[in-house]
Amino acid sequence: EAEGLLKRVHGGAVLKDADDLSNRLAINYENKLNIARKLASMVNDGETILIESGSVNALLARELVRGKKVTIITTNVFIARQFRKNTQANIIILGGIYQHESESLVGKITRLCLDQINYDKAFLGIDGYTEKTGFTLRDMLRAEISNHIIRKGGEVFVVSDSSKFGKTGLTSICQLCEIHHIATDIHLKNEFRQAFEKAGIDLILA
Repeated sequence: EAEGLLKRVHGGAVLKDADDLSNRLAINYENKLNIARKLASMVNDGETILIESGSVNALLARELVRGKKVTIITTNVFIARQFRKNTQANIIILGGIYQHESESLVGKITRLCLDQINYDKAFLGIDGYTEKTGFTLRDMLRAEISNHIIRKGGEVFVVSDSSKFGKTGLTSICQLCEIHHIATDIHLKNEFRQAFEKAGIDLILA
């Protein structure tokens, strides 16, 4: 709490800012790192990659720049800042309204920027998934950008540790049939594994 990272509550402590990626990285870190490394191995040299936001995606960006010659497009300032000392990294930041906690860029300007670019693969973070709601986020403006990315087309990966499956965020991004790949950890419950495989989704477990 003295460092500003936690807030004391009755019986324990909680993260001070739930949307702060630097805080979220610590939750299920090993699982997230395994997912990021698995996804990085599926990206080819020379590709252009769109990374929306999310703690797993922040780790994915680090892994990609370490081992691949890729161009990374992002709507998240935190992700872009990871490469401020890596002058070899080719990073494109899309414009928009800056959200202070999540460091995401959202709004009409972000959508207009998206319309002007092309990419090979897109990686989206989520806050929840259920069969009824589909993929969801807590933030409505960020969900709007994710939905715009999906509508633009291309190969779409939903990226999250398994703790998000079975939970519901405030607003929906899309339904299962609108994406191509789901990347998560090996602790994903069998009910979700079976549902994704039945729907023909490429399920990537790390």
